[in-house]
Amino acid sequence: MKEFIWLLLIPIFMGVIAGLLKPNKKRRRKNRNASTNKKSSNTSVNANRRTSKSCRTDDIILTNSFSDINGVEFERLLALYFRDQGYTVHEVGIGGNDGGVDLVIIDKRGEKTAVQAKCYADHNLIPVQTIRELVAAKRNHDCILTLLITTSDLTGPAKKEAEQFRVEYWHGGIIEQKLRAWGKWRPSSKSKAK
Repeated sequence: MKEFIWLLLIPIFMGVIAGLLKPNKKRRRKNRNASTNKKSSNTSVNANRRTSKSCRTDDIILTNSFSDINGVEFERLLALYFRDQGYTVHEVGIGGNDGGVDLVIIDKRGEKTAVQAKCYADHNLIPVQTIRELVAAKRNHDCILTLLITTSDLTGPAKKEAEQFRVEYWHGGIIEQKLRAWGKWRPSSKSKAK
């Protein structure tokens, strides 16, 4: 009987030992990518900055272009802008899962607007799903109006959906013009140190 048990256990032990001796593909792939994927430090820093959830100081945000700030910093920039325009601003989605609303702005009459901010590269267009999420999410914040602000633009179907559901949107050119007219946002031509 003992021999029978050993005959069953030997293949199991051999499998475990083979698994331990087999080289780790993930580790090997990671090392290969590190050596073959050498990019300039500026490119990797900018890519990391764009996906980061951290937020630098207001002074730094006010001197960086859209390509040099991340989504959280873009939301913060908009909060600063709307406060200076006389709105009461609630930063509801800063840095987290916002459920479709980043800011709730309240005008002097008490009208609430749900704002979704998207700091995207020019080629990254806003899909129709983002419009639908904003329309649905405005009710969670007791808002009457909706505003989508993006550094890029909307897809054709997203524009139609925005018109249908009366979602105002400011695309890259409009938001840049508004922020420059505001006067406090002064992006330098050179990229600031991160």
